[in-house]
Amino acid sequence: MIDLNYYSPEEEILNPLFNQKEVKVFVKRDDLIHPFISGNKWRKLKYSLRNARETNKNHLVTFGGAYSNHLLATAAAAAKFGFSSTGFVRGETVENDLLMLCRLFGMKLIFTERGIYKDKQKLFDDHFRDDHNSYFIDEGGAGLLAVEGCTELISELENSYNHLFCACGTGTTAAGILQGISQNHLNMQVHAVPVLKNGEFIRDEIQKYNENLSEFTLHTEYHFRGYAKSTPELINFIHTFSASTGILLDPVYTGKSFFALYDLISKDHFEKGSKILAIHTGGLFGILGMAKKFNELI
Repeated sequence: MIDLNYYSPEEEILNPLFNQKEVKVFVKRDDLIHPFISGNKWRKLKYSLRNARETNKNHLVTFGGAYSNHLLATAAAAAKFGFSSTGFVRGETVENDLLMLCRLFGMKLIFTERGIYKDKQKLFDDHFRDDHNSYFIDEGGAGLLAVEGCTELISELENSYNHLFCACGTGTTAAGILQGISQNHLNMQVHAVPVLKNGEFIRDEIQKYNENLSEFTLHTEYHFRGYAKSTPELINFIHTFSASTGILLDPVYTGKSFFALYDLISKDHFEKGSKILAIHTGGLFGILGMAKKFNELI
């Protein structure tokens, strides 16, 4: 039996900037859902896990980079719910703390040349075509089942908000949130912050699941040089935020979305009296890939 009922609290954070601009800011603490299967990683995996169990699959196969929080979440979920797991890792063979944790949870890792890695369905077929026990989970958990899991975030909310902020890499989380807002007949503007360069494509990805994007804004200027990249400005922001709130952010996803939120508040982007909800999408192990930069700058 797979227990799908994991919830997270909403927590107000305080800052003189918010008082000055007369807004209130809250955080949906999805990072507290589970130590390893946290944030949107759990939301995007939960229905795939149930579907794998219902279709009598016992082996989860998925994909990610060397510091992929999705790989770690899948490895931990597999161990917790009685599956075996394999992860195709993009790029050359490396050793790091995150992949070590994947192995501790029993995941077999297959390092894959980047060109070959692009066709994930072919990778799966080449290795597991005759293995009817294996279950394909796309990189990041993306797909219809993932959108369904992210939709439920909205029905969990205890308060009403004017604006909602989240980071995005594929757009799956934002697509689910927009569906949840529509299903619950709420008036809430969704702000998505792509964490990679040229993130405009995410609008098209989200539109695959949502025809009406009138309540959606994409902020593409906060990628900080690209996916899994950072600048001293971003690292200093994460340091200041974490030291003043007790909430840890990562430099790959949440650091960029929270930076965008603070920056837009400072520029009077929101009307006075606004209540804003920032989604903490978990993924804190992304910090491990930038430990050296943090140690140099803080």
